Amino acid sequence: MSDREQALRQDVAAVGRLDAVPLILDVVCRATGMRFAAVARVTEDRWIACSVRDEINFGLAPGGELKVETTICNEIRRSALPVFIDDVPNDPVYCGHATPAMYGFRSYVSVPIVRADGTFFGTLCAIDPAPAAVNTPHVTGLFRLLAELIAFHLDAQDRAAATEATLRAQHEMAELREQFIAVLGHDLRNPLTAINAGTHQLSRQSLNERGRAVLGLMQGSVRRMAELIDHLMDFARVRFGDGLAVRHDVEAVGPALAQVLAEARATWPDRRIDADFAALPPFRCDHSRVAELFSNLLANAITHGAVDEPIRVAAGVRGGVFELSVANAGVPIPPAIMERLFQPFFRATAGNSNGLGLGLFIAAAIARAHGGTLGVTSTEAETRFTFRIPAPPAEAA
Repeated sequence: MSDREQALRQDVAAVGRLDAVPLILDVVCRATGMRFAAVARVTEDRWIACSVRDEINFGLAPGGELKVETTICNEIRRSALPVFIDDVPNDPVYCGHATPAMYGFRSYVSVPIVRADGTFFGTLCAIDPAPAAVNTPHVTGLFRLLAELIAFHLDAQDRAAATEATLRAQHEMAELREQFIAVLGHDLRNPLTAINAGTHQLSRQSLNERGRAVLGLMQGSVRRMAELIDHLMDFARVRFGDGLAVRHDVEAVGPALAQVLAEARATWPDRRIDADFAALPPFRCDHSRVAELFSNLLANAITHGAVDEPIRVAAGVRGGVFELSVANAGVPIPPAIMERLFQPFFRATAGNSNGLGLGLFIAAAIARAHGGTLGVTSTEAETRFTFRIPAPPAEAA
C-alpha cells in the first residue's frame, strides 16, 4: 500500500471515529427532508465516502467511491464554494449538468470542509430524488456550521493524537533515562567499591608523609564520587520513578545530625560552624534522608557563604513540627536565581563545578517525601534555608 493510499484510509477512519458525524448527518436529513447525506474525502482524483446516511438505497457505504470527475464535489474542491440546488430542472446553473442525471437526484447540497490550516478535506453533501427547499438562509447557515464542526473535530482529533504520541515518546524517553542512570550508577559503584577497598588496605600500611597525603586525597575523591552517584540515583528516582522512598524510624534524629556536623567540621576545619541543637525527642522520620538533606544544606552554605563569617545551624521541635535551619552570611541571592534554586542541575554561580547541581533539588524532594517543606529567605543580613516536617510524639505517630 502506498503512503498516499494509507493516508486516505486514515482520513476515512478519522471521520469514522467521530461520534458527532452520524448525529450531524441525521440533523442534515431532518432539517432538509433529504434522504441521503454523507461526508466525503475529496482529492483531485478520488471521491471516498467516509460516513453515510442512506434512506434511498443509493448503494454507497463508508469506504465506497465515486469517480471524482463525475461529481459536483470535484468542482467545489476547485472553487471552495458551496452549492445549494432546490430542484435541478429549475436551476439556472445545473439544469443541464450531467451529474444530476447520472445519479438521479433533483435536490442537492454540498459544502466544503476546510481544515484549520486552510487545506481542503472534502465535503458535507446531501441528495434526494425529489426537490427540497435548501437554498435558504436557514439551511445554508446550518450546513456551513456543520461543515466547520466536522473540521473542528478532525483538527481536535489530530491534536489529541499528536499529544498522545508526544506523551508516549516522553514516557519512553523517561524510562530509557531511568534505565541509563540506574545502569550507570551500578557500573560506577563497582570500580568505586574496589578503589575504596584498596585505600582501606593502604591506610593500614606504614606510609611516609607524601603517601599519607596522597591517600587522603584518594579517600576524599572516593567519598565525593560516592556522593555524586547517590545524587544521580536520587535524581532518577525523583524525576523518572516513584519519588524518594523514606523510612519511618522512631528514634531521636540528633545523633545523625551531630555526625553530619562533625564530618563537615573535619572536612572544612577553617570554617566556623555554630550549632544550636535543642533536645530532640523521638519522632517518625527517615534519619538517613534528613541527615542527607542537612549535609546538602551545610555544603551549600559553606560553598556560597562568606568565608569570614560563621555558619549557623539550629534544630528543634516546636508545636509538633521539626524545624532545621542553616544560615550563612554573604551576598544575598538575586530573585532570578532564587526562582531556580531547587531545579535540577542548577548552579547559582557558573564557575562552581563542585557537584552536579542536584543538592538542593534532592533536599527539596526529601522534604516533600516527609510531607514537609524546604524554604529559603535571603537578605543582606543572611541567607537561611529552613526545613520543616510534622513531628508528632513517637507514641502518637
